Amino acid sequence: MNDAHDLEIIIRSRIPIIVIETHEEQRVVDLFRSIALRLAKPLFKWTVTQGLRRLDMDYPPQRHNAEPDAVIGQIRATDKAGVYLLLDFHPYLRDPALVRMIREVAQAHDSVAHTLVLIGPEVEIPSEIKKLCARFELSLPDRKRLGELVQDIASKWSRENTGRRVKTDRKTLDLLVRNLTGLTLSDARRLARNAIYDDGAITHTDVTRVMEAKYKLFDTDGVLSFEYDTARFSDVAGLENLKHWLEQRRVAYQSEEAPRGLDKPKGIMLLGVQGCGKSLAARAVAGMWGVPLLRLDFGALYNKYIGETERNLREALKTAGVMSPCVLWIDEIEKGISAADEDAGTSQRILGTLLTWMAEKQTGVFIVATANDISALPPELIRKGRLDEIFFVDLPDRQTRRRVFEVHMRKRDIDTGSLALDKLADASAGFSGSEIEQAVVSALYAAHSAGEPLSTQHLLSEIRLTRPLSVVMAERVRHLQDWAKGRTVPAG
Repeated sequence: MNDAHDLEIIIRSRIPIIVIETHEEQRVVDLFRSIALRLAKPLFKWTVTQGLRRLDMDYPPQRHNAEPDAVIGQIRATDKAGVYLLLDFHPYLRDPALVRMIREVAQAHDSVAHTLVLIGPEVEIPSEIKKLCARFELSLPDRKRLGELVQDIASKWSRENTGRRVKTDRKTLDLLVRNLTGLTLSDARRLARNAIYDDGAITHTDVTRVMEAKYKLFDTDGVLSFEYDTARFSDVAGLENLKHWLEQRRVAYQSEEAPRGLDKPKGIMLLGVQGCGKSLAARAVAGMWGVPLLRLDFGALYNKYIGETERNLREALKTAGVMSPCVLWIDEIEKGISAADEDAGTSQRILGTLLTWMAEKQTGVFIVATANDISALPPELIRKGRLDEIFFVDLPDRQTRRRVFEVHMRKRDIDTGSLALDKLADASAGFSGSEIEQAVVSALYAAHSAGEPLSTQHLLSEIRLTRPLSVVMAERVRHLQDWAKGRTVPAG
């Protein structure tokens, strides 16, 4: 994209007010300098600290025009058309008299074609002048430009360190460049410089740090969280069908372009009994594919102000797109998008926003939605095409329960040689993975208080004391299992 060319087209289209939201204000000023001669209009820059200054000629600033009403009054009284860059002017748009003056300048555009450019990190436009404005978004550097940026920084480091070369390999370098995409040039330069100047090398640790710093640049007020702990699938007992499905699609997901005839995978839904490993599986997808994991919190998403909830979701999804390739984990999705309409239509608007994004997204955001009650979800979300597959995570079978005991013993550095794992697997029939883990934790406390090493008997005692969900809520669990038969793919 050629930003200078696009800006010139907007100005020649006789739009009186241009709004540019950015932290790179110097880049915007430089862009306007580059097109000033072709526009044949004087170019001015205003700040509240320095006043009004002409940029296409070396004139001193007009400090008497530092006040917002003074500069707009000066523009309104000038009968020669000009382009006025107003930096951080947005706080003054709360003044009705000032808004009226701006509106009069804009409405007089046919007679005196002034162009006002409002530049700031976040510019909220009053309704009185909104229809007189056009928003312009600076293009982000592409991967080629980011690669050149990293090479330039590495060359500079080399010159400053007596010709030493920056240590890295092609795969790690490419990964760093890929993780810088979606950032402004200045942010990308800062993060790349930190990575190289830290130790004169580009390593996987640097790539991880860049991803964490990149996420922090896009604060979404707790709606979206960066999950640092992504499990390995070797730590997830069972779920062999799901593991196989993901392994088949790994290459198509990780490639820059999907292999011929294959579509990039879109996402999956994990339905199942509570505590059977849906959340752990969501973490493991990101770990298996080696990409960041973002968690969307529907509880933090909802806002009491009309329209704010949808805006929060749009911002969160935009951040996920910037962080791609990544896994977007939407936990207990039925709590945020219900088929019932009991919230003044908010759920339906949220659903519409999410479906539109899913249909239009071009980025490598792989969705993992988890649900405990799929009957609460609207059919348009779960139909094939929106997501690739629905997997059912059932209560673990005997072999998987044995494996779950092994996993939790290994996590706690406990030797399983003295434990009767087969006996434990038989005794814990109907237990979920989380219930088995809790039995292990309770047994460890019991053994510690008795001053004894953990034994099979400690574990069996805790298992006998536990009433699993499959017993306490037997009817609901059985209903869910019956519904899933023939409608979903078993994850295990």
